[in-house]
Amino acid sequence: MTDNQHQSPTQTDDYLETMSKHIEVLLHASETPLTDTVLKKQLSLTVEELTQALERLQLRLASGVLSLHKTASGYRLQISDDYSALIQRVFPQRQERLSQALLETLSVIAYKQPVTRSDIEHVRGVTLSSNILRQLFDKGWIVEEGYKDTLGRPALLHTTPQFLDAFGLTHLDELPPMPDIEAIQAMS
Repeated sequence: MTDNQHQSPTQTDDYLETMSKHIEVLLHASETPLTDTVLKKQLSLTVEELTQALERLQLRLASGVLSLHKTASGYRLQISDDYSALIQRVFPQRQERLSQALLETLSVIAYKQPVTRSDIEHVRGVTLSSNILRQLFDKGWIVEEGYKDTLGRPALLHTTPQFLDAFGLTHLDELPPMPDIEAIQAMS
């Protein structure tokens, strides 16, 4: 039993508010997202206490410029989407342009994983540039895990938690549904 289970409702509220502030401090100080496990351990919280403290933090941040965001790697604080236009205008160098070929390749890997290089080429209908794969490996968005049991034993490509983090996702099932390409082509 934790101490706050013996506290009055006011003491419990104060405790949870304090814990929400401690979580906020840790998220500000951390260079990487923090997991439930890390937060519970460092702050000696139960699952329920952590959930309630995170909810309080979310409510407190709702009136400010930061938001609490959960990614595949854990929780992080980020600037609210309401301010993205301002950031892009003032800091245009921060905008990273991803090529159409890179995005297509990444999409094939994300939706069809595990895939081989030849699988990607088959879906895209063009030869895959080694530069595109190198960029994806350098960003930490893809990894080779295993080999396909076929001639040449080509490496199988998978996305990583860094890919999910970069796109603000916690799981692959949060990807938007694949468009029906045949229906789109029929409309053209």
